[in-house]
Amino acid sequence: MAPPRRLLARLRETMAAGAAPLPQLATLIADELVCEVCSIYAARPGEVLELIATRGLRPEAVGRTRLRVGEGIVGLVAATGRPLNLPDAQNHPAFAYRPETGEEPYASLLAVPVRRAGRTLGVVAVQNRVSRRYADDELDQLETAAMLLAEVLAAAGATDTTEESLGAALPRRFQGAILAPGLAVGPILVAGAAGSVQKVLADDIPAELARLDAAVATMQAGVDALIAASAPVGDAPREVLDAYKLIAADAGWLKRVGDAIRGGLSAEAAVHRVADELRDRMRRITDPYLRERLADLEDLAGRLLSALGGDAPPDVIVPGAILLARRLGPAQLLEWHARGIAGVAIEEGSSGGHAAIMARALGIPVLGGARGMLEAAEAGDLAVLDADDGLLILRPEADVVSGYNLALEARSQRRAGYAKLRGVPARSADGVRMRLMLNVGLAMELDQLDETGAEGIGLFRTEIAMLARGAIGDVAEQAATYARVLDAARGRPVLFRTLDLGGDKLLPGATPPEEENPAMGWRSLRVGLDRPASLRRQLRALLLAAGGRELSVMFPMVATVAEFRAAKALLLAEAKRVRPSPERLNIGAMLEVPALLWQLKALLTEADFISIGSNDLMQFLFAADRGTPALADRYDLISPPVLDLLDHVVAAGRAAGRPISVCGEAASRPLEALVLASLGITNLSMPALSILPVKALLADADLRAFRAMLDSLRAAEPSDASLREPLLGWMREHGLTVE
Repeated sequence: MAPPRRLLARLRETMAAGAAPLPQLATLIADELVCEVCSIYAARPGEVLELIATRGLRPEAVGRTRLRVGEGIVGLVAATGRPLNLPDAQNHPAFAYRPETGEEPYASLLAVPVRRAGRTLGVVAVQNRVSRRYADDELDQLETAAMLLAEVLAAAGATDTTEESLGAALPRRFQGAILAPGLAVGPILVAGAAGSVQKVLADDIPAELARLDAAVATMQAGVDALIAASAPVGDAPREVLDAYKLIAADAGWLKRVGDAIRGGLSAEAAVHRVADELRDRMRRITDPYLRERLADLEDLAGRLLSALGGDAPPDVIVPGAILLARRLGPAQLLEWHARGIAGVAIEEGSSGGHAAIMARALGIPVLGGARGMLEAAEAGDLAVLDADDGLLILRPEADVVSGYNLALEARSQRRAGYAKLRGVPARSADGVRMRLMLNVGLAMELDQLDETGAEGIGLFRTEIAMLARGAIGDVAEQAATYARVLDAARGRPVLFRTLDLGGDKLLPGATPPEEENPAMGWRSLRVGLDRPASLRRQLRALLLAAGGRELSVMFPMVATVAEFRAAKALLLAEAKRVRPSPERLNIGAMLEVPALLWQLKALLTEADFISIGSNDLMQFLFAADRGTPALADRYDLISPPVLDLLDHVVAAGRAAGRPISVCGEAASRPLEALVLASLGITNLSMPALSILPVKALLADADLRAFRAMLDSLRAAEPSDASLREPLLGWMREHGLTVE
């Protein structure tokens, strides 16, 4: 095995002498890694890999041996973008035998992808007769050689994978998850393409380390300036940006960049190396929130590369563009927002991620999980982003564009008319009084109380600020946050939900649980009851924040009355210790687990109120993961079984004299809100953007007439999967418009 950095030194000498032929590089790599074979494969059109140089295999195989991407070990490495280190390659399930290569004697194999600017250009592989697993430093040296090979292949034009296709002009539709609602029509802007490394190897390691230090200082100063200037572009969530700033200053990933430079790489190549390693590691994590940290790190790596190269910020874009990106960090979103984007579609993202939180605060429609769109998109093409229905349309037909433009114009006119409803109590046309409240999770969202005329906060998600800052605050920190919420409400009701962690919401650094079904696993109240010290600290903080004012607390994911009693006992025990006591203490449960439906009578003797969490209730009721796009429209709240369920809950609440509310996403959609109101659920909580549209629809609707129509449909067609279409038809006939 080559001594540390010897291979890099030889590569540097070879490249300094001029453009080296690929066979010479294959020989050099084989010699320095003490391998009997080194082979270089290049990508060809049609997702094919061709052997273009080898030392050790039969020379006649060059140009003849081809593998499809995904075929054989080499094809698997190209498809996954990850190395394979195999002591017995020929017995690996993916092994593909090619007789012309003469590779039968070789047992062990190490293959790494050759990547440049986010694209896989080929694969480099080494082999030995003896069965062994290659050491970590050998893998490190081969990956460094692959970075250099990427530049050689690109410069030689050896990997021309471009193909003309009629598909590039055809419309394409992509389904995704709604991260922030809204509509946008505009030209496509593709972001996130990684730049190439012009110089892989370091000539002067101390000088490269000094460049890194200077670039880190520039990057961090830029982050500070961005945060300081964030208020004019939407009063960005302070908790999110503070968490982003902590990642920017984290010594862990920056130390790894420094170590890569000490190993012989240039500063730029070291940043690329560490970013690629982190990307591969994070891709193996299934938890969506933890994967969101990858967007922050990629954003920061890009800023660090810009600081190293002195890149200027991109030019001002055409206002109204739709941004397409693999991932997106919160600082990137702020910058794009300032430059006028109308919407965003990202391939990887979750509703609890930093970018999604920022987008909802800024009012930018965002679609997540639209995989494959980047490969199909061309910058400048027209696109429709329908983040109300979870749809991205690339190169839409003219009549589709016309239809969406008309919808945008009508929506704009309606929203202009909503302003007069801001200070008007929510009431139906036939006089039914409603209470519309907000779902929020960050202190910066509190301004929306006055902006929307909401009558309070029906769901304050206490975990969101903690997820954003990356840690659970102590009692004093939590109490200060909750007190700000109560101060901003100025006497309006606030329902605090205790920590809803677990499932897809884990703090950074937390180990994802080994659960096949995390949504139904160890999460929410179950965690709090198993670790009561943490729950008691939060309850104490809530009581301290109240400072003698009225306090309403509700527990999520309650599955049994016994669980609710246990949580309530903890809260009452803390209440005895805190002075002043709340003026009134309301203790409620969220109805999300269907098992509670058969325990309502007992629960309602213990709980002061029930809030229906429609997101999880629908998920558990129909055994349908709410994060799966393929199931997004399969099950409907406006269906006979759900309507029967809601009638049962409302009747139980009335019999016990307990209020029933809905705080799930269903309440945010005007038609669903109208259905809930007609069933007698008059307390609804929703995101800020939904308050005025729901209030406007209610003001025009006669709930008695609507309920009569709904009852007739339920009686006449009880087996229908959804009553949505006939209800929409009735509304159109009566001049009611639903966005």
